[in-house]
Amino acid sequence: MLSLFENPSENPVNILPYDGTVHYYGKVFSGEMSESYYTYLFSQIPWENDEAIIFGKLITTKRKVAWFGDQPFEYTYSKLTKRAIAWTPELLELKKKCEELSGETYNSCLLNLYHDGNEGMAYHSDAEKDLKKHGAIASLTFGAERKFAFKHKTTQEKIELWLENGSLLVMKGTTQDHWLHRLPPTTKVKTPRVNLTFRTIEG
Repeated sequence: MLSLFENPSENPVNILPYDGTVHYYGKVFSGEMSESYYTYLFSQIPWENDEAIIFGKLITTKRKVAWFGDQPFEYTYSKLTKRAIAWTPELLELKKKCEELSGETYNSCLLNLYHDGNEGMAYHSDAEKDLKKHGAIASLTFGAERKFAFKHKTTQEKIELWLENGSLLVMKGTTQDHWLHRLPPTTKVKTPRVNLTFRTIEG
């Protein structure tokens, strides 16, 4: 388990031992700001239940999603295509913060709303053809603290950490080539988590 750092946002370290780069910055917003953003995101984002085609069947998830971008990008994952809607001022503030800290740029954001610990994500890589190859993905957490896990595709080595309220994690380089990641479900978490994943769409 990793529980990092004294002043994480100034000098993040790579939490992966090899084959990729994941920087965990820890809390990059104060408790008050985190609560303010959480309240806005939870209540004002036009959330919709996510859908995926699994083994040929259309599945509707309890988890809700929203998709924003610089333009009406189309993004396909789980064999379904979504179209981005225009940024809100608050989302642009958050995008700017991620860009300043990570030194990267992003043109879109997929938001996820997990109502409690029963909702999670299975192991996967963010390697859809629409995404910039080896581009950075910045992940912000607001609300409930949740465990996040990586598993190497070949060695099966696992790395786990806790994503705190108001924290930033950035995956980049060859991470998606070699590592899977997931948000494991848990019965211990009873409150919602809002997750924003800023990314770059090409094409």
